[in-house]
Amino acid sequence: MVKTNIENMTAEIDLMKNCLYVVKDGQITAVSAPVSGYGEYTAIWKDGKVLDILKNERVRLMGQEAI
Repeated sequence: MVKTNIENMTAEIDLMKNCLYVVKDGQITAVSAPVSGYGEYTAIWKDGKVLDILKNERVRLMGQEAI
């Protein structure tokens, strides 16, 4: 949960939560980590603002050596 103070345009975030925070037009959105624990996010920008977040998640196979 993100606590926001619209009057002061500030937000209080939980530093113990592993996630990304995106601020757009004064609104904050938390983007959680992939469920598998492996993956990547790509931000798509338009006119200087984040438009979309693309999620690409990996599935790690057990017993396989890292390539």
